[in-house]
Parts: sequence; C-alpha cells; structure tokens
Amino acid sequence: MIRYDVADAVATITLDRPEAMNSLTVEAKQALHDALRKVAHDRAVRAVLLTGSGRAFCAGQDLREHADNLESGHGLANTVRLHYNPIIELISTMPKPVVAAVNGVAAGAGASLAFACDLRVASERAKFALAFAGIGLAPDSGASWTLQRLVGHGRAAELMLLGEAIDAARALELGLVNRVVPADDVMKAATDLVARLAQGPTLAYAATKRALAYAATHALADSLALEADLQDQCAATQDHRNATRAFLAKEQPTFSGE
Repeated sequence: MIRYDVADAVATITLDRPEAMNSLTVEAKQALHDALRKVAHDRAVRAVLLTGSGRAFCAGQDLREHADNLESGHGLANTVRLHYNPIIELISTMPKPVVAAVNGVAAGAGASLAFACDLRVASERAKFALAFAGIGLAPDSGASWTLQRLVGHGRAAELMLLGEAIDAARALELGLVNRVVPADDVMKAATDLVARLAQGPTLAYAATKRALAYAATHALADSLALEADLQDQCAATQDHRNATRAFLAKEQPTFSGE
C-alpha cells in the first residue's frame, strides 16, 4: 500500500492503491505513518517526496472501510486521533523539507496531506476538494489549520463549506500549490525540486519550518526571540561556516546537512 525508496538523500513515499485512488485504510495509514517516522529519523534522508500512484494523489479516507465501521457501530473508530493527527504532525514538524507531487485528485484527508507538506507541485490534471461537508463531517487532518494559512480565512471557509473541486490553475491562483506543470512532467519537476532541497542546508530548513509554525500562532516579540535562538543554533553548524567561507571566496557553497 506504500512504496518507500531512498536515493541521493531523497526519500520517496508513494501511496500505492491506484485501484482505490490511493484512499486510506487503517493498514495504509499505519504504513504511511511508519514510513514518515522512518524518514524523519534517518540522517541519510535530507528531503522527502510524497506522491500517489495512478491517476490520484489521494482520495482521502477509504469510504468502504468507513461504511463498515458505521454499520458495526464503531463510528470513526478513533482514526482521526490514532492515525491522521500523528501523520500530519510528522509531516509538519519533520526537520527536513517535504514536497508533495500532486499527480491527480487530492480530496478530503488526501488534500490535507498535500497542504501539510512544505511545497506542492501539481499536475495540470490535479484537482483539490475539501469534501468533508459533503458527507456530513467537519474537516480533519489539519485542514482547518493549514488551509487558512495558505489562502486566508474567507477562501478556506468557501472551500470547506461548499466542498467544490478546484482545478490546478485555480489552486495556483489561490496559492494552494507552488507550481503547476504538464501531467507528464509532474514527477520530474517535483523530483528536481526535492533533489535541490536535499543538497541544501538541512538544519537551516528545519529551523525555518519551526520558525514559520511558531510565528503563525505567536506574537512578534516571541517570534523574534525564537528567531534569535534558531540563528544561534544555525550559526554553530558546519554548513553555515562552510557557506560563509564559500561566499567570501566567491564560490558556490556545498552543504552536508551538518
């Protein structure tokens, strides 16, 4: 259900249920969580690419499994707390950049997965749908947090309340994605981007992610204080020292992630 590959400091995690549009069963969610936890702690991995196989990125929750839970009286089976929340926290707090290659439909929790990533490269065939209200549910998997930070409160409310699918061009216009490319080029574009990140200053990227998340919910004075602490930490890294020397020598820096 999940394919996991590491090459040249990049971990590629592929949701691999194409016959079900990569919808998420309990087994798939557990496998995804395990893969994310593995890359988060693997020092050889400096950037992560998340994508789906076939014609979809991820259609969200497997509704057949969900319907069975409802019929048996188990409701949501606590899957939001047990599975979705830990997955989103791993992506959002991972001390390395995560890029989503959105190759097709991203709906419900599948859209939330993409929004939790740091950068999103979308195929021109990609579609996004916050489909929760359409089945009588509130948003989950961090969408209420990530979406309004990407597009603002008003747009987030519109996308969630109406649940209408938007295409890649509209997603780019709203700021939901960073780049839109032809369908045949989406993996190359995303792979090139994540390869670039994998050769960059990993610890500085981790500090940047932490600063952005903190500043989203804290006052300016607190954010300034954290920035100062993070700069102290980054200034002590080998990457910073080497890059400073390279700048003075008018050379291109080489980063080791240390």
